[in-house]
Amino acid sequence: MTVPTIVFLPGLLCDGQLWEKQVNALGDVAPAIVADLTLDDTIAGMAQRVTAHAGGRFVIIALSMGGYVAFELLRQFPDRIAGAALLDTSAAPDTPAKAAARLAGIKSLALGRFTGVTSRLLPQLVHHRHLGGPVAQGVQDMALRVGGEAYVRQQRAILGRVDSRPHLSAITVPTLIGVGAEDILTPLPESELLHAYIPGSRLHVFEECGHLPPLEKPEETTRLLRDWLTASVLSA
Repeated sequence: MTVPTIVFLPGLLCDGQLWEKQVNALGDVAPAIVADLTLDDTIAGMAQRVTAHAGGRFVIIALSMGGYVAFELLRQFPDRIAGAALLDTSAAPDTPAKAAARLAGIKSLALGRFTGVTSRLLPQLVHHRHLGGPVAQGVQDMALRVGGEAYVRQQRAILGRVDSRPHLSAITVPTLIGVGAEDILTPLPESELLHAYIPGSRLHVFEECGHLPPLEKPEETTRLLRDWLTASVLSA
């Protein structure tokens, strides 16, 4: 039996560095690639690009915005998906306040230089113990590499995404849900909703962790993914 490829889906203003430790550590489990989600301004376009590069059946491991792409893949290409890990994401569309903030961010970029993830925004992304350390610096470095033009495309894609909540009960592949206990952007209730409506899903909470477990808790994230992949996905 052919082992499905693992496709890692980054979040907003994230690149391959988000998943670097997991890609390296899980190389003995299955071949892995990190999708480029910086080139399209729709979630559907991102999903189409993923399927074009993945080849055959694949496993989705997604965080935040990557989760929105994962939901699109699960709707449009269910026969291609062998399993889905959904970390720190939400099936719901933006609230009016969140949508307004995204539009304001796009508008402000037209008026000045792209500054990436500022020190004011960092506490929304990582647990306070990481502020001022290498994890926070890595987040800021990723954002600057992704850049302003990709940021606008990604924000437009997020604003245009569909409500995935009505489709959760149709997900039948092995599904792992993970969330940082102190995630401010997509707090625990969002993941609890996914767990409640996706049949047979598993929920894991990363303690003392914000929005980015692959960077904040890399060993725990890798161990969790390895156990899930070997026990629930690749053994099926």
